[in-house]
Amino acid sequence: MTRALTALARRFTGALRDLAPIIVVIAFFQIVVLQQPFPNLGSITVGLLCVIAGLTLFIQGLESGLFPLGEALAQAFARKGSATALLGFAFCLGFATTVAEPALIAVAAEAAEVASQAGAIADHDGARTEYAFALRMVVALSVGAAIVLGVLRILKGWPIHRLIIGGYVLVTVMTAFAPDEIIGVAYDSGGVTTSTITVPLVTALGVGLATSIKGRNPMIDGFGLIAFASLTPMIFVLAYGMVV
Repeated sequence: MTRALTALARRFTGALRDLAPIIVVIAFFQIVVLQQPFPNLGSITVGLLCVIAGLTLFIQGLESGLFPLGEALAQAFARKGSATALLGFAFCLGFATTVAEPALIAVAAEAAEVASQAGAIADHDGARTEYAFALRMVVALSVGAAIVLGVLRILKGWPIHRLIIGGYVLVTVMTAFAPDEIIGVAYDSGGVTTSTITVPLVTALGVGLATSIKGRNPMIDGFGLIAFASLTPMIFVLAYGMVV
């Protein structure tokens, strides 16, 4: 119990240290540049404490639960020796974690709202819901495919830089032919997929898999899956805009 409390206290201090630069910058511009008092200082203080506490518990949860779980699953699939099962699990993991990403849900809803205001889709709740859902499914499918590609890279030992360079060349070419309305959404979709839920599990999967396979270096081969998870949504959403 004492050890757990000590670990939480250390995490809390670390979270406070990480957020300190943001707090200092905001306080400096509010007090020195704008020369205005903070509105609702009590509420802001409580909110900051909640953010620090949430970040503390989040990091503790990652290290206690998600990272060990992801590594254990990867090692179990490696021992099982079934590439089909491993690739199927990789796709399902990428798809499921992306569907649940809060950032993607927010961006898809905002994109649907803007599209309805611009006349690209009908201006009613049903059309907006359908548009946002379709966008989320496209991005989720793309991340599932990205994790499959990343796992294949680890299994085969393919150099990551060639795949990444080839992917961004494809994105550049597709951008020239995609509708202007979808380009910004496509580029943003690459960032929102790599957030609080996807990153911990996918990273743990890559490191655990590289650790379990003979001849693979976790430092060299275990990382890089997140790069694919950022790249493929841009390709899929650009293609979705060009086709639909």
